[in-house]
Amino acid sequence: MAEYSAEVLWLRGEQPFVDNRYSRRHLLRFDGGIELAASSSPHVVPLPYSDAAAVDPEEAFVASLASCHLLWFLAIAAGRGHRVDRYSDQPSGVMGRNSDGRLAMTRVTLRPAVQFSGDCLPTDEEIRQMHHAAHDECFIANSVRCEVCCEPVLAAPPG
Repeated sequence: MAEYSAEVLWLRGEQPFVDNRYSRRHLLRFDGGIELAASSSPHVVPLPYSDAAAVDPEEAFVASLASCHLLWFLAIAAGRGHRVDRYSDQPSGVMGRNSDGRLAMTRVTLRPAVQFSGDCLPTDEEIRQMHHAAHDECFIANSVRCEVCCEPVLAAPPG
């Protein structure tokens, strides 16, 4: 099997640190060369110790689930002969208490909207089936304990 890695880097600099008044901003580096500014969520650690413009772990978690679902959906649609022109999603995650009473991401909802073209257009039921299959195959969804829901945004019928 494959192994995946990233680099996470935080530097104290001139911050005292032990007074708990330090920046949570850090850097995420990936093997392809991409670097992302990261931080704790301002919902967890207040400003100015968080950076609202940076990616927080909760956002990255939601995006990871949505990205994996997208990739599986595209593969399944292509395999069935459906040409996808556009795929967009507005996923969201809910933080709450899990069954152990601990704070956790308890639900992630994907809202993919897909546009197709060509001679082999899927029905709404086929689109739902492809989303279900994508969810079943998604490595990330298969790795988490929270509920992951998919609510496809289906196009209105023409006419």
